[in-house]
Amino acid sequence: MESLRELYRIGRGPSSSHTIAPTLAAEIFAEETKDAASYRVTLYGSLSKTGKGHMTDVAILDVLGSDKCEMIFSDTPDEELPHPNTMFFEALDAAGSVTCQMEIYSVGGGRIAVKGQKPAKPQDVYKLESFEEIHAYCRERDIRLCEYVYETEGEEIRDYLHEIWNQMKETVRRGLSAEGTLQGGLSVQRKARYLYRQNHIDESPQTRENRLVCAFAYAVSEENADGGMVVTAPTCGSCGVVPATLYYMQKNRKYSDEQIVDALATAGLIGNLIKTNASISGAECGCQAEVGSACSMAAAGLGELFGMEIDQIEYAAEVAMEHHLGLTCDPISGLVQIPCIERNAVAAMRAINAVSLANFLTHTRKISFDVVIKTMYETGCDLFSKYRETSEGGLAKTYFE
Repeated sequence: MESLRELYRIGRGPSSSHTIAPTLAAEIFAEETKDAASYRVTLYGSLSKTGKGHMTDVAILDVLGSDKCEMIFSDTPDEELPHPNTMFFEALDAAGSVTCQMEIYSVGGGRIAVKGQKPAKPQDVYKLESFEEIHAYCRERDIRLCEYVYETEGEEIRDYLHEIWNQMKETVRRGLSAEGTLQGGLSVQRKARYLYRQNHIDESPQTRENRLVCAFAYAVSEENADGGMVVTAPTCGSCGVVPATLYYMQKNRKYSDEQIVDALATAGLIGNLIKTNASISGAECGCQAEVGSACSMAAAGLGELFGMEIDQIEYAAEVAMEHHLGLTCDPISGLVQIPCIERNAVAAMRAINAVSLANFLTHTRKISFDVVIKTMYETGCDLFSKYRETSEGGLAKTYFE
């Protein structure tokens, strides 16, 4: 498995596949074609169907220049494509002749692959690639999951996770202070500030927890939807779940940054297992691969924060994923707004509930985390294509303003 540096990435929302990766692709192509008079970029598959909603065109035009680049949104059927997130870049001279071409794929998590080139795959740093193997290793050495991360990646990963946590906190704070309407045309009002500032005298502790956790999730997800800087956890579309739960626990139970970093390490390990053995791409496996994975990561992170045993952490992560199985990716108008923002808030609360359940019932479980990962991937592959980030099914099809 790869380093957590490949899972947690700081970048521009609203989508790691649709904005972070296309930005990188455009930068690479621009570097290769500095003398080009103009450009033509054709988007295919999910990038074409939801590209405007995900601001893919904006990300590319910001690099190549809106006055120099023509954007084309192709309707080529998915089954004819080499990858569901395909981009075709062309550089043209002053006479309009093509001087350079490059086919690039957004392969998930903000990474790209160039046709004809061997992918610059990050080095695998984890030799163990299943929870069962990691569990046995940690049990034999009497270490926690976060300690396994530090042992494998080196202590310097702590510094990187501190950087990640600082960005997560900044995104929450920025989202809580922002007001107005999100760009994109749906006229979605920002709600994080409103949720956070409500103050009911008779509000129960449980209701207050739900409200604040949701406010933090909304804050991050709204920043993402508006093209702000976020952390992929594991993706942009699901970036609100992990920071919402951890930010709440730090603010209300006074956990230190060091303890939060331990939680991020454990959460990242869970996300890494999902990415390696299944997928974290909505275009490949639906929203279960994004928000479901984020919920699983958050549950594991909370388990670490609460000092739970490895079996309990596994159960929390498994419960969180199991009850997202089959979740479709159906953003209205291709925007990462409805149902995405609200879905992050619900998943954050579900992560807390999964941890509570695991605290009582771990010894009764029948399903392992490895099994639920395998099931999620098989379910995602079986999903009809219109339910995998195309905006051709579900809410995206039936919604009328």
